[in-house]
Amino acid sequence: MSKMEVKTSLLDNMIGVGDMVLLEPLTEDSFIDNLRKRFDHNEIYTYIGSVVISMNPYKHLSIYTADKVEEYRNRNFYELSPHIYALADMAYRSLRDQDKDQCILITGESGAGKTEASKLVMSYVAAVCGKGQEVNKVKEQLLQSNPVLEAFGNAKTVRNDNSSRFGKYMDIEFDFKGDPIGGVISNYLLEKSRVVKQPRGERNFHVFYQLLSGASEDTLKKLKLDRDFSKYNYLSLDSATVNGLDDAANFRTVRNAMQIVGFMEDEVLSVLELVAAVLKLGNIEFKPESRVNGFDESRVKDKNDLKEMCELLGIEQAVLERAFSFRTVEAKLEKVSTTLNVAQAYYARDALAKNLYSRLFSWLVNRINESIKAQTKTRKKVMGVLDIYGFEIFEDNSFEQFIINYCNEKLQQIFIELTLREEQEEYVREGIEWTNIEYFNNAIICDLIENNQNGILAMLDEECLRPGTVTDDTFLDKLNTICAEHQHFESRQSKNSKFLTDHSLPHNCFRIQHYAGKVLYRVEGFVDKNNDLLYRDLSQAMYKANHSLMKLLFPEGNPAKVNLKRPPTAGFQFRASVGTLMRNLQTKNPNYIRCIKPNDKKAAHIFTDSLVCHQARYLGLMENVRVRRAGYAFRQAYEPCLERYKMLCKQTWPHWKGPAREGVEVLLTDLQVAPEEYSYGRSKIFIRNPRTLFFLEEKRRQCLEDLATLIQKIYRGWKCRTHFLLLKKSQVVVAAWYRRYAQQKKYQKIKSATVVMQSFIRGWKARKILRELKYQKRCKEAVTTIAAYWHGTQARRELRRLKEEARNKHAVTVIWAAWLGTKARRELKRLKEEARRKHAVAVIWAYWLGLKVRREYRKFFRANAGRKIYEFTVQRIMQKYFLGLKNTMPSMSPIDKTWPVRPYQFLEGAHTELRRIFHLWRCKKYRGQFTAEKKAIYEEKLEASEIFKDKKALYPSSVSQPFKGDYLEINKNPKYQKLNSVVEEKILLADVVNKINRANGKGAPRIFVLTKNSFVLADQKTGQVKSSVPLPDVCSVSVSTQTDGFFALKLKEGTAAAAKGDFLLSSDHLIEIITKLHRTGVNHDQFNIDISDEFLVQFKQDKVCVKFIQAGPKNGSSAACKRKNNRLLEVCVPSP
Repeated sequence: MSKMEVKTSLLDNMIGVGDMVLLEPLTEDSFIDNLRKRFDHNEIYTYIGSVVISMNPYKHLSIYTADKVEEYRNRNFYELSPHIYALADMAYRSLRDQDKDQCILITGESGAGKTEASKLVMSYVAAVCGKGQEVNKVKEQLLQSNPVLEAFGNAKTVRNDNSSRFGKYMDIEFDFKGDPIGGVISNYLLEKSRVVKQPRGERNFHVFYQLLSGASEDTLKKLKLDRDFSKYNYLSLDSATVNGLDDAANFRTVRNAMQIVGFMEDEVLSVLELVAAVLKLGNIEFKPESRVNGFDESRVKDKNDLKEMCELLGIEQAVLERAFSFRTVEAKLEKVSTTLNVAQAYYARDALAKNLYSRLFSWLVNRINESIKAQTKTRKKVMGVLDIYGFEIFEDNSFEQFIINYCNEKLQQIFIELTLREEQEEYVREGIEWTNIEYFNNAIICDLIENNQNGILAMLDEECLRPGTVTDDTFLDKLNTICAEHQHFESRQSKNSKFLTDHSLPHNCFRIQHYAGKVLYRVEGFVDKNNDLLYRDLSQAMYKANHSLMKLLFPEGNPAKVNLKRPPTAGFQFRASVGTLMRNLQTKNPNYIRCIKPNDKKAAHIFTDSLVCHQARYLGLMENVRVRRAGYAFRQAYEPCLERYKMLCKQTWPHWKGPAREGVEVLLTDLQVAPEEYSYGRSKIFIRNPRTLFFLEEKRRQCLEDLATLIQKIYRGWKCRTHFLLLKKSQVVVAAWYRRYAQQKKYQKIKSATVVMQSFIRGWKARKILRELKYQKRCKEAVTTIAAYWHGTQARRELRRLKEEARNKHAVTVIWAAWLGTKARRELKRLKEEARRKHAVAVIWAYWLGLKVRREYRKFFRANAGRKIYEFTVQRIMQKYFLGLKNTMPSMSPIDKTWPVRPYQFLEGAHTELRRIFHLWRCKKYRGQFTAEKKAIYEEKLEASEIFKDKKALYPSSVSQPFKGDYLEINKNPKYQKLNSVVEEKILLADVVNKINRANGKGAPRIFVLTKNSFVLADQKTGQVKSSVPLPDVCSVSVSTQTDGFFALKLKEGTAAAAKGDFLLSSDHLIEIITKLHRTGVNHDQFNIDISDEFLVQFKQDKVCVKFIQAGPKNGSSAACKRKNNRLLEVCVPSP
């Protein structure tokens, strides 16, 4: 629709009548005809005052765009053509501007479009409220909660492809600015029986089909599912696919919505695992098995589905299988276990499936509430949106339809109270002339159902709780007895039945005359569905599951918290929930959307008069129109009315000092409003026509615009004056600064000109002086130049004379030198000739002497040739050997035992000796690198090797351990400050040892401190000295040959230290202690070390034998000392 075509009023370009209050004449036929005329032109919304009638078009209409939202934003309710956005805007503005909590009640039959209407209301409120990152997040979470709840709570029925099978009431919470800050969702009575069984032409909840259609192959593999719907007994096949529903795309939408709402990935997987478990549960089948006592016991036929379900939930298969075969009944002091037959096992399976799914749905609602709840604790404004199942009349109506229709009766009752009865009672209360209009009050029907004594729900609960045999027939008999005379109850046995032979009323049924018409209910299943029992064995089995949600869903299964009290029935819970809902709605300002279904075929452009007429009758729309036409469209207390409109009259603006009613009278008189358009009540002003209210609002809007213009004018004048004064002040400052700047520039210019003139004059004078000086200088330079030229001429003449004399002398010298050279060369030639002759004679003589010698010694040379060749060969071999040895020398590490292989046998001795010499040399080089401390450590290690190598089995493990000495760091540790003050000498070793008690063989920890002259034993905790023994008093040390750490310090007889006897000690650093004792003891006197597996130790007056034996590994990893008798201590050393 273009901007030129936008309707500016309810009456402009009207198709039919937009508000039924204006319909003339008002009859049922004209009412239906007006709805049909508007429906044919895609006008699906019609008003009855402030009530919106919504017709389901069964097609997409382009009337919900962003432009449409802006068109209805902040507009008067009657200003534009009827639309659901107008009601949503009115409710939102009342909440934001007047601090009135709102509720939007959406009622109608199943398939009338209630769910879509609630979505439109929420989307409009989200679009018109504030913006911001946090606000947008809250809005997105509120909107995305719908796809999640629809997937798990909606299903296809014969009347609606997306029917809500649960009731939902959402409180949207706003802050003082009108921005959403959170919400709370309440759910009512999920139709959980649909999980296990669906009527013909209907299907299970959407999530099952969405999961199988849209999940990835990996996800289905994890959940152990297959895409084929036919493999699952809980899914009906005749309506598995629905035209217009893309289950795969909807599954992706649900996954995305769960992520936006705040579900973690592991939570989503846990939910899908439970959904898969429900499908697997439906495939479990049972077979009978006879027992010895004659009773049948149920057994699982194929355990594959049971096994996969147990794997999904983390339950032991045997535990769940037993829960399907046995039932445990607990009394106060005893437990009775009974077997379940096949029928009972199927009942238990279906009960578990229904409870598992319904509790999962409740958990989902609570989880969504955790994500969308308001984070602040400040006062909140609330808008409630109620989307609850519509009135249902099926061919086969059971307990679910009875409960749903009871809820709709309660909603109709609150509609009657708040719109019809309250409307008329308010006129009487305010003293307005009024003629009562008769309307049907359905309180009698509500009382028939919910009366605490004789109500149908109370009798159903009483029947479920009484002992004895309880069946659906006994429940029906009770109804026939107590409700027989009620005018809205009928059965074959009641007195209200018109004909006892009426075949439309079977024996196992009863009929209730609801406000929407008569409904026939089949009592079969009423008792079981109301009991809603789940065997305790199944609850306990579910509680034992390892799944993350099972303990939350089945808290009653906790064995530590067994409750023998019977849980409340489904009817009792629902009645309490409905009561809470009604009390909540009565605290808010109601806004009504009455949804009507135009036909039963779910097709567009079809309007069935009889069906629409039936819905209009039971919704009480005609009575609503009559009350509106006879009454007043708007009413308001005098004080807020005067406060809102006082600006429209000069007498009441800005303050009215009299009573509020008189101010309103003055106001309306001044505005010349027709007297028939309003009436004065005791506390309120009543306005008959909405156009009068719109006239007041329009005048107020114009007045506000005038006031805003006046405020803007005054503000702009003040702003301009302030700006002008600022400019004026700034101009004065700028002018002063400019004048100062101009004078400065002028002064600088004059000063610069003066300087230039001075510089020119000074330059002229300087140039004049310079010319005079240059002339004087040129004169002086001319005299000097002439003198220089004369002197140069004289010098050149003298030079030429000297050069001539020199050339003459040089010629004589050259000639004489040439002559002497000639003479010398001649003499040299003569001497060379003479020398050649002498050399030739010497060479010939030498050759002659050589010939004589060779002839003389030829006989001797042949005899010694072999030895000389041998000596030469040996010399070459030795040379090659040493050169090769140079290139293949091993590393400089003393522990490197490699050495080149000898090349010849005769070099064995030299080869070995060279290896020894090289090793000694590199050891010397290596020792040369040692510091004094490192050298001492290696000397101790060497001495330990000499003492213990091949003698003590503990020695090899100590080779790699460095000797640290002071293991306790006594000088640094404040704990041993007392001990440090006693020991004045340098500490060679400090360690914790165990002093062995001869009485029991047990060890007591002691601090062992060794110095150059003594050793000290002190208490480990206090540091108090127990014994101090000079080293000269120690005569020997005894140790075993094994891997233990025991050693005995034997003292010389007659010394003061020997009075208490020898010391038997145990230490982890035995090798180091004995080595240091030996090095220190050698300096004083002879010090013996006895290595033996049996030695004597002097304890005071007695000598005790210490014997070491080797035991198996089972005795522990350390040596243990035991007292065998008074003369024997036995040490058990574990075998290595």
